[in-house]
Amino acid sequence: MSLFIRRMSTREPEFLSALDQLLAFDDSTDEAIEKSVAEIIANVRRLGDAAVLDYTRRFDGREVAAMVELELPKDELAAAFAGLPDDQKQALQTAAERVRGYHERQKAESWEYTEVDGTRLGQKVTPLDRVGLYVPGGKAAYPSSVLMNALPAKVAGVGELIMVTPTPRGEKNALVLAAAHLAGVDRVFTLGGAQAVAALAYGTQTIPQVDKIVGPGNAYVASAKRRVFGVVGIDMVAGPSEVLVIADGSTDPDWVAMDLFAQAEHDELAQSILLCPDEAYIERVIASIEKLLPTMPRKDTIAASLSGRGALIHVTDLNEACAVANRIAPEHLELSVKDAQALVSRIRHAGAIFIGPYASESLGDYCAGPNHVLPTSRSARFSSPLGVYDFQKRSSLIDVSAAGARNLGPTASTLAHGEGLTAHARAAELRYE
Repeated sequence: MSLFIRRMSTREPEFLSALDQLLAFDDSTDEAIEKSVAEIIANVRRLGDAAVLDYTRRFDGREVAAMVELELPKDELAAAFAGLPDDQKQALQTAAERVRGYHERQKAESWEYTEVDGTRLGQKVTPLDRVGLYVPGGKAAYPSSVLMNALPAKVAGVGELIMVTPTPRGEKNALVLAAAHLAGVDRVFTLGGAQAVAALAYGTQTIPQVDKIVGPGNAYVASAKRRVFGVVGIDMVAGPSEVLVIADGSTDPDWVAMDLFAQAEHDELAQSILLCPDEAYIERVIASIEKLLPTMPRKDTIAASLSGRGALIHVTDLNEACAVANRIAPEHLELSVKDAQALVSRIRHAGAIFIGPYASESLGDYCAGPNHVLPTSRSARFSSPLGVYDFQKRSSLIDVSAAGARNLGPTASTLAHGEGLTAHARAAELRYE
């Protein structure tokens, strides 16, 4: 099977501009989608449950008369887990244990210290009260997303976790429900789309308002999350999935080809890029791609992704590969080289770094332990993977002694007068005059 995939070289005079063009992704939403989402959100705010039921009937093809039909009892989640084949049950349990164990190390604690004059300063860390988790449903069902979003929230101490997942024509995914059971999700509603996001953001007669919404979704869900941000927090508005592989030619080219496929099979807009200083090895990877592609069930999607947004880039050496990687700031970065650990210190921007040829990105997606919700579209330059810290907030603690007021007051007074804020200055002065 012959496939076009872009070949590039850092020696080309216009390489950087060509690279920027390759990385560019138009995340603007279709005007019709924006108009529809705005209307859905307004109706859910105004009508609450009635609007949710109407949109569920209209979009999911379900005849529902009352909200009680949309909430799943906890024993149904437990039954879904109990009914899984043993291999799936064990896989979910192993993944959950590893994800929970990793995230328990992220939990921040409150702290404070006392100054010489008795003033105490510190930081109080508290979990969010209630979080909403959006999980795609129907054919696109991802139990791994349930674990990756729910477990850090539970480790953080979130008081209540509410999951929404669409069930088109009543189709429920047992793995998703089983994952919700394992992760300790408190309530599950079978609704989706922008109406689910609006219900979580503003609350309805049945669905309580949450403080933050996390989880992936389609263009309607992404648009709705953008619109409700500020009323509630959101995790991120993610772009297409990305992988960047730095290879030195020592890894089996079939492994690298399959790692490129693993991202490309997500959808046509996913991006798979290889950086390598060995031109002969790039040719071997191409041969592997052409050999293996026909064996892939999603070969058409992979081919479209690799042709449209993929690239095989020849670099002068591994130092230059790291520099290019930092410019790309990929979601997933694989260091498929002999001495991978030596390159880690040179990487500044990446969502997740997979070190060595055995660390396939797919292990990170499911069971390695670190979160698979990662910054895309170069946002790894300023963003981090989803973690426990996304479900905790910090309050400053300022306990000033009488001596502290005398020490700090003149400084505050001087600065306040300098800003023309007399009441600010007097509030400080009254405490030490």
